[in-house]
Order: sequence, then structure tokens, then C-alpha cells
Amino acid sequence: MAVLPLWHEVQLLSIFFQNPFLVVSVFLISLVLLFIQISRRSNGKLNLPPSPPRLPIIGNLHQLGSLLHQSLQQLSQNYGPDLLLLHLGKTPTIVVSSADLVREMIKSHDVAFSNRSHSTATDFLLYGSKDVSFSNYGEYWRQVRKVIVVELLSMKRVQQFQFVRDEEVTLLVNKVRKASLNGDSVNLSDMFFGTSNNIVSRIVIGQSIAELEDGKNRFGELSKRLMSQLVEFSVGDFFPRLKWIDVVRGFIGRLKSTFVELDSFFNKVIEQHEAVLESDHDCGSDSNKDFVNILLRLRKDGMLDFEFTRNDLKAILVDMFLGASDTTSTTLEWLMAELMKNPNVMNKAQEEVRRVVGEKANIDMNDINEMSYLKCVIKENLRLHPAAPLLVPRETMRDVEIRGYHIPAKTKVVINAWAIQRDTRSWDRPEEFIPERFENSDVDFKGQDFQFIPFGIGRRGCPGVAFALASTEYVIANLLYWFDWKLPGGALGEDLDMSEVNALTVTKKLPLRLLPIPYYP
Repeated sequence: MAVLPLWHEVQLLSIFFQNPFLVVSVFLISLVLLFIQISRRSNGKLNLPPSPPRLPIIGNLHQLGSLLHQSLQQLSQNYGPDLLLLHLGKTPTIVVSSADLVREMIKSHDVAFSNRSHSTATDFLLYGSKDVSFSNYGEYWRQVRKVIVVELLSMKRVQQFQFVRDEEVTLLVNKVRKASLNGDSVNLSDMFFGTSNNIVSRIVIGQSIAELEDGKNRFGELSKRLMSQLVEFSVGDFFPRLKWIDVVRGFIGRLKSTFVELDSFFNKVIEQHEAVLESDHDCGSDSNKDFVNILLRLRKDGMLDFEFTRNDLKAILVDMFLGASDTTSTTLEWLMAELMKNPNVMNKAQEEVRRVVGEKANIDMNDINEMSYLKCVIKENLRLHPAAPLLVPRETMRDVEIRGYHIPAKTKVVINAWAIQRDTRSWDRPEEFIPERFENSDVDFKGQDFQFIPFGIGRRGCPGVAFALASTEYVIANLLYWFDWKLPGGALGEDLDMSEVNALTVTKKLPLRLLPIPYYP
């Protein structure tokens, strides 16, 4: 009974294959139907986040402006207010722009989002990304971070190095006072950068930048070049098959040149410290010892439970300079600019500082702890002007499902802290500088309030918050106590240019130049 239908099908197939047009037509129709079926099936299984239209090859790269945090905020508002997928060349990138989504990431998928996105520059300049900020999540990162948090960045160390902040801020105040007596304005942007670098340099390697340079601007220029190259566009980062272009245009050569200078400098620093460590002069407590000394002592005494090479040490030293000096000076620059733009806030903060300090010759940390309004001012500045508005990019370790969207492994993850901290869903009048919003508020940047994340969040949050705050609070308190401030030429604060420029951190486009007026208690 089954023979007739089978024979009938064979006849039909014979007729079918004798007609080429019919064969081609059916083949093409079958391909289209198969493609539609696969697409529907793929979309069902891989529900990717919303994405703006993109061009062939370059994807969405053409939609990014020079101020990346602002470009990403605009794209997110137009196409995906919480989660957005961008195709940046060959690099799939998701942009997170809401506190609720950050909360879900950290609470449910923190490990999956804990790898770092590397670049050509970080691999060159950070010894294969072996520093704490850019090393991938794993045993090495856990061990190194534990040592840094316990041995270098603890509150004990913050207090131990207060004498460095005292001395460097005294030098800063004296420079400003000298200019004020001559009726000169001062470039606070440059002064903040120099003071922050000196504080970090003395704490990390035991010498200030001025001592290192010996009258020449060697390390300062090297440091600026390093920061510039870390954010320079690399063709190979977005188009791996075209990485040869970075060689032709000289980018790789510039990275190598900077690395050789940097490596030579840190080798000399370590050799000097190793020589001192072997001498009889380095016995006893490590009180007031710099970070290099502490790390070398731990390695020498067998206190480290993992292999810690010289290159690992040098990568961490670069991290310390980048993570502590530039971010602190940028925070101070924006803070002073906001105070000039908001004279009522300036007056209120200044009144508190002078009331707490009284007529004492010096400000101490006990005084700082009593300045509750000043702390609110600093918080509000960090909200509006996070030094690293996109934090440090992450990378997914595996496929992740979040909010019903599929995030493939090896996807770059950018958290737009700048946009989150200006989101009307979390903040009232978010574009205004209102320190009072933090008065009688429990909102803080310690990791539990996802609408306020200037220092990052979760496992990959910044471990140096206490050090950064100590320098910021002490510098600004002294400047508010010892001087009144005006804009040169009788300009008004409301006219102060607040334009941004993007580098390793987002700084003011125009340096902050102010006229100091001495205050005598």
C-alpha cells in the first residue's frame, strides 16, 4: 500500500529536477525561509539589548563624540535608558545608565561582570595589565588587592601618612600666600596637579616629584604622556585585523618609548629601595615607610602567599600614580570651580571651616571630622563631577541574562556613573549644585547606594577611597580657611566656563585661575 505514494513522489521529483528555473526558485525561497526561521529562533534565544542603527564595519563609532560620557548618555536616552548595546567596530559594548540596573548587576551577577576590558595601551604600559585596576578577576587579582587594601590603603596608613599631607599643603598655602601678597592670580589647576602628585609620590616611593626631577620636568612630562596615551584611540582595539595601522601611524612606537622610560625610572626606584632594605638602616617598624619599601619588605620576609615579580610591583606603582594623583587634582579643580560658581555655598562652607578651626595655626584631621557641611559639598561635587565618569570598563566573563536580555561573554561593559548621578529618576534637580541634599541623608559612596558611585561599585570598586578623601578634604579646608577667593578682572562666578575636556579623567577645558585674598584669623 505504501509503494504507490512513494512512486508518485519519485515521479514528482523527476519532473522537478528537469526544470532548472523551478529548482533555483525553490532553492532561493527555501534559503529565505530558513534565514527567517533561524533569525526568529536566534532572537528568541538571544534577546540582545536595544541598539541604535549602525553602519557597516564601524558600527556605532561615528555616533561617539569627544566627551564620551555625554554621548553615551544621549544615546541611552534615545535608544535604551537602562541598558544599551553598541557595536564599536568589532567590540560589542553595553552601556549601563541606571542605578536599578547597576544594583541588579552587582547583587546577582557581580562575578560575571568582574573581568576587565584591556586595551593596547594598558597591556603595554601596565605590564600586561598586571596592575590592580586592569588585571582580570582571578586568584592573582584577589591576592594583590588583599595586600594593597590591608598593607597600603588601610585607615591606619591614611593616618600614618598625614605628615606628608601636612607638609605638602603647607607648601601649597605658602605659594598661594606669596602670590596674594603680590596681588597675582594663581593657576589652581596646575597647583592641584603638582600638590596631588607630590603627596602620592612621597607616599608611594618616598620622594616628591620636585625631588625626582631635580630641577627638570622629566617625570612630570612622562606622567602626563602616560595618562594621554592610555586614552588615545587605537585602531587595533576596535579592528584587530587592522592593528598594523597602529604600527604605521607610530602609536605602538610611542607606547614603547614611554614604557622604556617608565620602566627605567621604576627600576632605579626599586633598586634604591632594595639597597636600603639590605642595609642596617632599615630595621624595625615600617612606620612612615613608603609603599615600595612596605611591599619589598613583605616579599623579602616571605609574607606574600603568591609569586610577586618586579614587573608586578612596577604595574602597581603605575596604578598608584594614576589612581591617586590625577583623580584627586581633578576633583579639587571641579570642587573649587563649583564653589566659585555658587557663592552662597562658598560662604557657608567657609564659615564652617573658620568656625571649627578658630584661631589655631594649623588645621588637623579632628577639625576636618567636624566639618559636616564641607563633607556634603565634597559629596555633591563627586556626584556632578566624578573624576572617571565611565569608571574603569569591565568585561563579561561568561554569558549573562539580565532584565531578559542576553549579554554574551567577552562583551565590554561601560557603567556611565556620570549619567546615573544626574538621573532624574534618582535625584531632584540633578543638574544643580545643592550640597544640602546630603544633609540628614544616608546616601554615601561606600557601595550600598547605586545612584552614587563615583568610586565604582562591587568587587572592582576603588580600594583607595580613604586616601583620596583625606587629601581632598585637607587641601580644600586649608584653602577655604586661609584665603578668600575672587575671579580675576572682576568676573562673576556665574560666568565661569565649566566646559569639559576628556583625558584619563574629565577636567576643566580652561584651567582654573583665581585671585586669592589672605585671611587673618
